[in-house]
Amino acid sequence: MGWADMRLIPPLFMAQPPEDPFVVAGSGGVVLGEARTNHEGRHALLLVRGEEDTSEFEALVATMGILVVEKINQKGSSDPRSYFGKGRLQDVADERKSAIKEHPWGKVDLVLIHTNATPRQLVNISQTIGLELWDRVRLLLSLFTSHASSVEARTQVRIAQLQSDRTVLRELMHQQTTGERAGYGGGGVTALQNVLANVGRELANLRRRQIRQTNAQREHRRQRVRSGAVTVGLIGYTNAGKSSLFRLLSGKKVLVEDQLFSTLETTVGRMEDSPRVLLADTIGFIDNIPNATLSAFKATLAEALEADLTLVLADASDSPLELERKLLTTRREVFERLYGEPVDDEFPWNDAMDPYHHSMQVVLTKIDQADEHMLDEAHATVAGLGFPPALGISAHSGVGIDTLKGAILRHLFGSPSTVHVHPSMDNAGDAVERIVSDIYDQGMVTSNERDPNGTVSLTVWLTHAALEKLKARWNERIEVK
Repeated sequence: MGWADMRLIPPLFMAQPPEDPFVVAGSGGVVLGEARTNHEGRHALLLVRGEEDTSEFEALVATMGILVVEKINQKGSSDPRSYFGKGRLQDVADERKSAIKEHPWGKVDLVLIHTNATPRQLVNISQTIGLELWDRVRLLLSLFTSHASSVEARTQVRIAQLQSDRTVLRELMHQQTTGERAGYGGGGVTALQNVLANVGRELANLRRRQIRQTNAQREHRRQRVRSGAVTVGLIGYTNAGKSSLFRLLSGKKVLVEDQLFSTLETTVGRMEDSPRVLLADTIGFIDNIPNATLSAFKATLAEALEADLTLVLADASDSPLELERKLLTTRREVFERLYGEPVDDEFPWNDAMDPYHHSMQVVLTKIDQADEHMLDEAHATVAGLGFPPALGISAHSGVGIDTLKGAILRHLFGSPSTVHVHPSMDNAGDAVERIVSDIYDQGMVTSNERDPNGTVSLTVWLTHAALEKLKARWNERIEVK
């Protein structure tokens, strides 16, 4: 049976005879074939250890349409090899296996654990309960799978999946070769070696594809720079309002949902009325994503992070401590992941980072949901971290959008230029309208007036390069003040 023909087995893994070895499955395991993308309507148990805050995790689950039937808490001591205590975990397994159809657990086909589990924990929990198992990483990968619509995004997600899968397969091989899993012998090891080899080959092929995609994206960015375009990147935690702001600034209809990860791949569009200003909206940040997983999305993030101006979006209604934590995390992602610069939270900026510091603008979103005291605290938090003064907006009401647009233009272009286009003295030259049209193509025109002599005066936002190009092209026909 070939790699493409191997079927998807629902549980993360199941104990099978050596001649019919288990496979890891679901978006959270070795996906043999196409991953399931629609999990709406599934029923799950959520295993939680201690007094952990599960609100974000449950929001991710709800986004996928999965119903958490019951949240099961492990208090006191637990076994680090299986996340829960062995007795508590076995109780869960026994109740699930004995549940009749009418029992609340009767439709449960998925177990969730509120952690980035170790491969050992994944193997041991799944062996005990016997259901498909997702930890935090596997939940995110399943969510990514359902939202990946482009070839580039699907490639990124698949790489991240296989990287995660490989760690579990290696743990399974370890347990088999050390005799930790009763009933397995050399045949099972050989089967796992074959699966691992196939995973390695697929990863190698996908990484070659990703390199080609990354190079193509990089070339597209170079072409935009050569054409005189400037880019504004939108980054921040997921659900901070990036897609809503993108829609308002561009006038472009994009997916805007009150859901986590409604944007997975980068969306690029032009700022409304400004053909040379591009906007890049990309995947949102989220806590506790392992480096190996996030590295698969570096090319996607680069579109927004390698911008002339980066807007760091943050929810104004967050508490000061939460806002500080998210901004510090975002900054680390920018500087450490993209630029390779270490970040000291206590002394946030150094000389090497100064250029990047000035190209980052914090935008406090959802200010209509925050009172005056909360806004004062939010602005103080931003200032205390060394960022330039924050701007506040509400995508819902439109408050602050015009101010933000003006700030974007001032950062990118400095002050607007006044360009006078004079008519040809002998009527032999290019028409005024052609020159004016070229100016509209090169910048953002905010006023246009014509005097009785036929001279057109325009107020226009232009990059220095675009301005010099216009001067060279039209010589004495234009006058810049």
